[in-house]
Amino acid sequence: MGRLVCDTNIPEKRQRRVSTHRKATDGERTMPGIRAQKKRQTRKAILQAAVQLFSEKGFDGTSIAELARAAKIGKGTIYSYFQTKQEIFLAFCEEEIDFVFNRLAEQTDPDAPLLEQIMALSMAQFDFVTRNREFGRIYARETTFPKEQTAEKCRDLDSSYLSRVTSILERARQKGELRGDSHLLLAVAHFHALYLLALSAWYSGYAESREEMEGFLRELCLQALNGLADRPLDYEPDRELLEKFTRLFQDTEDDTP
Repeated sequence: MGRLVCDTNIPEKRQRRVSTHRKATDGERTMPGIRAQKKRQTRKAILQAAVQLFSEKGFDGTSIAELARAAKIGKGTIYSYFQTKQEIFLAFCEEEIDFVFNRLAEQTDPDAPLLEQIMALSMAQFDFVTRNREFGRIYARETTFPKEQTAEKCRDLDSSYLSRVTSILERARQKGELRGDSHLLLAVAHFHALYLLALSAWYSGYAESREEMEGFLRELCLQALNGLADRPLDYEPDRELLEKFTRLFQDTEDDTP
């Protein structure tokens, strides 16, 4: 009888051991997720500190030690995420591209008219840049006139941006919204230049609100799409120069891992 009782208890003990083993395995599986979440939180704290300090003291006037104190982490911890302030800044550039095209995908039909897509794209950029007005001023300047230390990485990011916008313009060209002989690289540059002009108008106070800035940009884009000349100008494009710039951006994109 004693042996029978012992035998009936064996499966229960085994079950307890199995259950304990499962819990340990589940716990181990959650550790990478916890570590990843902690890393995201630390990275976010560094970027938030950078927005605050770059806005208050300027990019050049902010030290890594000050960023660490503001983020409430050790100075050495920052270096495990970013080696330089320039790398911190470039992280915002990457975030902007993700933010802009995610919003475009969420809020705009890919078959919408070109003007609607260009406006949605530009206003997403505006909203990202101006979340902190003073930081946005620094951000716009540094991305438009990058320093030598960040120029190469900026070209990589430009290539990513250009390839995505070019896809939008190519679909528009196929639908007849752009002329068949339109050079898409120039078209991307043209629309981006108009966005920068409208952004400058907002920072300069000519456009007193987001709505006025958006209206001004829309008028600029409409005039560009409608054309300025009464009839097409008789000129021969500098094809060698255009091919050079196109090749440079394509080479940068091909080199991006």
